[in-house]
Amino acid sequence: MISAPGMEVLLSAAELQAKVRELAAQIDRDYAGKDLMLLCILRGGVIFLADLMRALTLRHTVEFMAVSSYGAGARESSGQVRITFDLASSITGRNVLVVEDIIDSGRTLASVLDLLRARQPRSLEVCVLLDKTERREVMIPIRYRGFSIPDRYVFGFGLDIDEYYRNLPHVAVWKEKPAGPA
Repeated sequence: MISAPGMEVLLSAAELQAKVRELAAQIDRDYAGKDLMLLCILRGGVIFLADLMRALTLRHTVEFMAVSSYGAGARESSGQVRITFDLASSITGRNVLVVEDIIDSGRTLASVLDLLRARQPRSLEVCVLLDKTERREVMIPIRYRGFSIPDRYVFGFGLDIDEYYRNLPHVAVWKEKPAGPA
């Protein structure tokens, strides 16, 4: 197992996979017979997306968007949202499910949802793996929620620390805050 000194597992690989299957079953039921586009917010959401789409049984397409509200090396959002990679296809008239790794303050995702609504999808819903509800500053309607987690800096399963540790099969936290760069 991949690990780092001082790392503590918050959600195990088995817990994550069970939740992914549960979310996929709900999505399969809700979108049965409908055209569905999964829209992944890069980069953190890609591991969750890959596992979720393999667990789905319904037909779907996939799109990607990258946004940033963090400066280089920052661990807190700046509040300024920039689209760094936009969609390659239109979402007009489509059922769009935004697949996100984590929602913290909600500011970034709220900006993304406003942008997407302006593109006139048939429906627009959110599927998030991790939700830090106690840090919420902007209310986000979440249709599919994996786990509510405490206000701790998490990494693994797509989430990073300075672009590292995305490959962990679990979600982890530091037992103690590291002194320097991770």
